Amino acid sequence: MNILITGSSGMIGTRLYERLLNDYGVIGLDIRLNKWQPEYNHKLKMLDLRRPSELEKLTEPVDLVVHLAANARVYDLVKNPDLALDNMLINFNTLEYMRKKGIRKIIFASSREVYGNLNKGAAISEADVRLENCESPYAASKVAGEALVHAYCRAYGIDFVIVRFSNVYGMYDDSDRVIPLWIRQCLGNEEMAVFGVMKSLDFTYIDDTVNGIIRIIERFDRVSGNTFNIAYGREVALFALAGMLKSLLGSRSGITLSGNRPGEVWKFKADISRARELLDFWPEVGIDEGLKRTLEWYRNLYLVGRAKQSGAERRRRDVVNV
Repeated sequence: MNILITGSSGMIGTRLYERLLNDYGVIGLDIRLNKWQPEYNHKLKMLDLRRPSELEKLTEPVDLVVHLAANARVYDLVKNPDLALDNMLINFNTLEYMRKKGIRKIIFASSREVYGNLNKGAAISEADVRLENCESPYAASKVAGEALVHAYCRAYGIDFVIVRFSNVYGMYDDSDRVIPLWIRQCLGNEEMAVFGVMKSLDFTYIDDTVNGIIRIIERFDRVSGNTFNIAYGREVALFALAGMLKSLLGSRSGITLSGNRPGEVWKFKADISRARELLDFWPEVGIDEGLKRTLEWYRNLYLVGRAKQSGAERRRRDVVNV
């Protein structure tokens, strides 16, 4: 089976690519080179999914698309809502490419942001989406993407599985998402900002996330038409998370508590019972172990690699002694 991964140079895309490489024909597609695994770039298709004409350059046979490509940082889309329009265009162009090429299988990456703030005591199941609960342009772009996937299934016979991720963290991420941002701030003994005094979210380690996707690939024909929460299934308070990172890194950083930022979900715990039942999905890496693995990756790969590139980074590594 030949699998096309859109967004293959990103965090999830890179890890999924390397996990699938030995068992499937894998094609990576991204607008950027892969800085984490440069050896994958000789097979990378560098295309802009916002431009349908560029997809005409993609001539390889494809059996299944794992569609990860998106502008994925929620608050960025609050500040720049035009990025949400890009997401919708990327989704449309990907589905149109599939329709025209006769590709009949897609795994669509959505997000727990589609649930909004439900103020629900129990874990949140896949049926809990309400349009009126969209908190941000990013959430709206994902709801719209899910709707378009359903429409292309009914109108054109494209089979789908939708996966809703939740705060994926781990290797191959040096963005300004909360965990890599706080790691950098801890290393520099800088102030850490927690937006939301009571904010608690469901953090999912990258390998658990990728395991969930692989289980869908292996069972696609049996589970098509379903939507799955792929998450750990437990909440972690952000204030506690900041304290854990400080402790693990021996940092002198202070922690500043601020109000919730507009457009952001402040409480989420996933109900993953459907994924357990139909995918045999059992996440294995809790937050304690996941943070240790993330810091080990940061130590052994990211900082070491950057240190080779820059004398300034070498000095920084010596000072912080990660």
